[in-house]
Amino acid sequence: MYPDHDQSRGEARAARGNAGGSATGTAPPDTDDPYGVGHHDGTGEEPPKKKRRFLRWFVLVLAVLILGTAGAGYLYYQHLNGNLGKDSLNLGDNKLDRSNPNAAGQTPLNILLLGSDSRESDENVELGGSKGDRDRPPLADVQMLVHVSADRSNMSVVSIPRDTKATIPRCTDPKNDDVFQETTDKINTSLQHGGPGCTVATWEELTGVPIDHFMMIDFSGVVSMADAVGGVPVCVDNNVHDPQSKLRLSKGNSTIKGEQALSWLRTRHGFGDGTDIGRAKAQHMYMSAMVRQLKAGTKLTDPGKLRALAEAATEALTVDDGLGSVKKLYDLGNDLKRVPTKRITMATMPWKYGPNGYVLPKPGDADRVFSLVRNDVALDGKDKKDGKKKPAATASPDPTPSSSPKADIPVRVMNGTGTALQAPVTGRAGAIAGILTGKGYSQAVADRTPKSQADTTISYPTEDDKGNALGVAKSLGIPERLVKHSSAVQGIALVVGTDWREGNAYPEDTRPGDDKGGDDEKEQEAPDSADALRGDDEDQCMNVNPNYVTRAAG
Repeated sequence: MYPDHDQSRGEARAARGNAGGSATGTAPPDTDDPYGVGHHDGTGEEPPKKKRRFLRWFVLVLAVLILGTAGAGYLYYQHLNGNLGKDSLNLGDNKLDRSNPNAAGQTPLNILLLGSDSRESDENVELGGSKGDRDRPPLADVQMLVHVSADRSNMSVVSIPRDTKATIPRCTDPKNDDVFQETTDKINTSLQHGGPGCTVATWEELTGVPIDHFMMIDFSGVVSMADAVGGVPVCVDNNVHDPQSKLRLSKGNSTIKGEQALSWLRTRHGFGDGTDIGRAKAQHMYMSAMVRQLKAGTKLTDPGKLRALAEAATEALTVDDGLGSVKKLYDLGNDLKRVPTKRITMATMPWKYGPNGYVLPKPGDADRVFSLVRNDVALDGKDKKDGKKKPAATASPDPTPSSSPKADIPVRVMNGTGTALQAPVTGRAGAIAGILTGKGYSQAVADRTPKSQADTTISYPTEDDKGNALGVAKSLGIPERLVKHSSAVQGIALVVGTDWREGNAYPEDTRPGDDKGGDDEKEQEAPDSADALRGDDEDQCMNVNPNYVTRAAG
């Protein structure tokens, strides 16, 4: 069974109970799941064993925000370090290479936030119900990728519905060497294949985004955070009463805390069309509002509350070894605080319903979102407005010419065609180096350094080398958008990615907005189907489901 946290952590949770002012022990039972797409049968009855999973999402907010609160990380440093659970980052056989630094030496940061439905402790059983599930391995019912840009100018948060159909790669649990063979299942089950490191491997396979860290939470003491910041402002466009979640609010703006906050996060029927789409948007809206509260100067000055929050946050977290200390988490929080609120974008993977209760990535739109993240392009579309628009594919037969004769340009070619599920194509680097040699690049050589990345890229170290890199790209039909300035390379470096496993010329780029006459400006931001929400949008109001409008909400 996973997770197998040491006994002291479980005993500490049980002993602490509801310490620190948490109101979760008296909150109403949750009959919803955080995404649950495809589970509601239309009868008005909720499926069993779905209680309080909204708490798992909210603790993710706690995990990100508490770590960025000045001073919180250094309370009882050694004690808090002992509270943290630690686990391996990636349990797959193959791992994507980390993102390369940009020209300034800055590197993007990708953090996977996970919320499990673990009932390993008495407290989690009490709060989550379903005592019969106590010995069931937990599921990763909430999954969010936080992408922080290399220059820390923007942040994108992408959620994936828990019922998304995914290929879960072969994973090995390092604790007992148990091997879980490759399978296809809902993405939330990946946590049962050895732990969060298998969910990381699954994400890398599905999205092509290299994951730098993960944070997993199985603790449900979340109300204290909302109370500590004085409540969180929300808005509804009508009076609403959802008896199932017990949400009751009057039309307009309200500041919610305690059980009201829990009701807001778990409400599905009261918003939109009564599905999880409305609930996901409400959760993003709440998270954005909480970020604004903290960035606006909300202070956690009560020592007792601060201590309780620090205890709760560290007891809540299981992190990868690279984040395995309070100082590392504190430094991460300070890094996140650098991002302006107006450049935070929260979105959901574009999706569609599939057979057998699955949710499927929406063709085109889902890959567009992940491609933007892989290429460090902000989902809000403001990169192009700020003069940082990423280059489009070559649209002219005469791109910037090389600054040197082909025979004088050293090109190092590496094979990055391996994935979490596929072995690298043998000899791929040598084959492409041979093609370049035939085109006049006599100094092109194959480098056997192991690599793995989704996108083929050509990197160059200085602006003086850009013309050379563009010339190599033109010779192979590689779009200009895949030519990048990087401080991590010497000379021209070509990595043949998983998008080019065969053929002598790069596969025809069919993305609208490259050289197909499409709208390249629109390609530089999240599609409408991602339902993106800006962090500085204070005018958002949730649309109340007409069936849950009430005359008197108070």
